[in-house]
Amino acid sequence: MSSNESLIRDSFRSASSLMGLQLFSRIFTFILNQAMFRMAPPRAYGTAAIQFELLLSTILFLSREGVRNALLRVKGTAGPAVRNLSVLPMLLGLPLALATAYLYAHFAGREVRSQEHFTVSIGIYALAALLELMSEPMHNLAMTQLRTRDRVKAEGLGITSKTIVTFLVLLHDLRSGGNGSLALIAFAAGQLAYGAAVLATYVAAYGTRHMWPKRTLSTKGKSSNYFDPEILRLSLTMTSQSVIKHFLTEGDKLILSWFSPLQDQGGYAVAVNYGSLVARIVFQPIEEACRGYFSKLIGSTAPTTSPDDDQKAALVQSSKALMLLLSVQISFSAILLVFGTAYIPILLQILLPPQYLATSAPKVLAAWVWYIPVLAFNGGLEAFLSSVATPQDLNNQSRWMAAFSAIYIVAAVSFFSLGLGDASLVYANIVNLSVRILYTVTFVTSFYARRRVRHLLHWKAVRPATSFVLSVIVSAILIKTSAYVLKIETMTNSAGRISLTRVPALLHIGVGVVLGLMNVGVWWISSGRSISLSQALSAKSKMR
Repeated sequence: MSSNESLIRDSFRSASSLMGLQLFSRIFTFILNQAMFRMAPPRAYGTAAIQFELLLSTILFLSREGVRNALLRVKGTAGPAVRNLSVLPMLLGLPLALATAYLYAHFAGREVRSQEHFTVSIGIYALAALLELMSEPMHNLAMTQLRTRDRVKAEGLGITSKTIVTFLVLLHDLRSGGNGSLALIAFAAGQLAYGAAVLATYVAAYGTRHMWPKRTLSTKGKSSNYFDPEILRLSLTMTSQSVIKHFLTEGDKLILSWFSPLQDQGGYAVAVNYGSLVARIVFQPIEEACRGYFSKLIGSTAPTTSPDDDQKAALVQSSKALMLLLSVQISFSAILLVFGTAYIPILLQILLPPQYLATSAPKVLAAWVWYIPVLAFNGGLEAFLSSVATPQDLNNQSRWMAAFSAIYIVAAVSFFSLGLGDASLVYANIVNLSVRILYTVTFVTSFYARRRVRHLLHWKAVRPATSFVLSVIVSAILIKTSAYVLKIETMTNSAGRISLTRVPALLHIGVGVVLGLMNVGVWWISSGRSISLSQALSAKSKMR
């Protein structure tokens, strides 16, 4: 088996394991979240899920993202000077956690600060972030060595512990008649449990020796240092670039924190929690696996007019993998759009507790159906970019990110002025990611063109087969006809959740199930089977 085939196998195994983790953890947390949404007031849930999560993600993302991406570029066995970089997030995280927590506590709105245990909860979230950063050396070791089992175990136990602890504190508050007074403490304690569980799991697997940097001699033996200078520079470049990317990613939470009432922040958070299930279960593991795959395969392939045989093989393999990924994403995004937009009114009756139906949650969830396909497509492309980009490429991207930020803000304000409410943030993100997709497509084309292999990119190949497109269109027409004939919208608006037990609703759901299976079957016959066959033939020819 060739090294490229082994890399594909390990990357696929990593993605499938992470998908399994996400599926199990999301099903488990979905069940408990249904109970938590009903126990936690929308104001408290909005504070925890929007503002506290923004605080946490700011500390974690700015401390570790650049180092994580830089270490993925390292090929082979990394020396101590490279491994020491994994300690850097802890060093950056301590002052960042203190500064961020202080500034947030000082500038948070009066409505937020008036909630019970607000200050204590902030401190617990900052401590939880530091605990999580302490596990970075072991996490990065598992990432670079593709030891997915350790990551799955750590993250799985972390998510499970977080959900159980949060649920138990909320349950205790409810039974003691606290009326939500411990809600913020519940979410903070859950996050602390997550960080502690992840750290304990990694320490049990790797010990504590990786948590401390080791001084090493330079190649000439005349001086010593802690960090590899080249990888350190790349880490700092990626860290500075991640600042803009972070505020782009978390732009909706920033705007909501300042402009939206806490009640609607809670509704938005619930909607995003559900809307992001597909992204977290499927797209996030794929993006992580692709980042590791492309980094190892072509991360160090320099532009040249005459690439050698190994470089050519790597470029061919990477282009096929990228086109395949985008093709599958487009096909299943089409299915999601048709069925998601049609059945969202019925899903709302199942997903949302009554107190959240009066918030912005229904409109935000409807908008998320359109956002998920764009999010998936952008994720695969940006995984490629972050894997192969040089420091100069990253600097160029940072400058463009500033322009993308302006586009996002203008789009969000424009949509708000049109009366779209909190859903404006989702639509603004769609506009923002669409522009970023154009940028990354240009980058990918330029990457292969600089290596004189632009012909390897077959953008037309990502388009779905005509038979599949026709199947999706016919399904959309039949679903709309079914909803009109059975008067689903009228029944749902008048009867609410009770309508789900009535015959017309059950018939309408049955129509969707049959048509959904039909679309998957048409895709398999028109595209999926040929993809699987071509991969098998390719592997067989290489074995010969």
